[in-house]
Amino acid sequence: SPDCSFTCHYRCRALVRLDCSGPLGAGNEDDDTEQALEKDTNVDEPSEWEKAELDQAQVEQRIKEYNSQINSNLFMSLNKDGSYTGFIKVQLKLVRPVSVPATKRVPSLQAGRSGPRTQGVKRRTSFYLPKGTVKHLHVLSHTRASEVIDALLRKFTVVDNPRKFALFERSEKDEQVYLRKLADEEQPLRLRLLAGPSEKVLSFVLKENETGEVNWDAFTLPELHNFLRILQREEEEHVRQLRHRYARCRQKMQEAL
Repeated sequence: SPDCSFTCHYRCRALVRLDCSGPLGAGNEDDDTEQALEKDTNVDEPSEWEKAELDQAQVEQRIKEYNSQINSNLFMSLNKDGSYTGFIKVQLKLVRPVSVPATKRVPSLQAGRSGPRTQGVKRRTSFYLPKGTVKHLHVLSHTRASEVIDALLRKFTVVDNPRKFALFERSEKDEQVYLRKLADEEQPLRLRLLAGPSEKVLSFVLKENETGEVNWDAFTLPELHNFLRILQREEEEHVRQLRHRYARCRQKMQEAL
């Protein structure tokens, strides 16, 4: 594509579904503003209120307060075993395309035999999730962040490895936006109850899992083989340029002699 410079195999071109309308770099002004606000505001540790431990009576009181403050029917409910259920809203802000299964019907090689004349071939197709995609999930108090990621991927039939994604909590304070990546074992509904219904105090965002180091275990074998081919081509190109530069220098020296 001339707009986003996306590159793929010739045979895969028909399977790729990307929204490349508009020039590179064009985007929502709100996204640009938020990126500016989020600069250097990532935090690693939960705040003090997030570390608070609530007993049964406090949980029941918090649920009553929460339900009295919301403007919808997405209430929290206390269960007999002491756990509670409720809804969390997650905004999907993915920069890269996601993969979903695509089944293409092809003629059977054994068409002369009895039985179905076609068979399904598993394929993948990729596309960008629309900006501002939001999903409500009904979860338990003990539902972990990793389980929320799995549920979101199932909702959108995304077949990418869940370890490629991370759930973040987002909060606004003093005209700054703070993001913190949730650990796998953290419980989003508990955080929602502690924070209350305000989206400015706390909201959840699904983003790519940027760890600073590439987690190669999260990729499939075909993807790893493709990376190796790309590295080999890049290495060959660097070697070619280096040899060309030295050959030109040698030629200039010989001309001077």
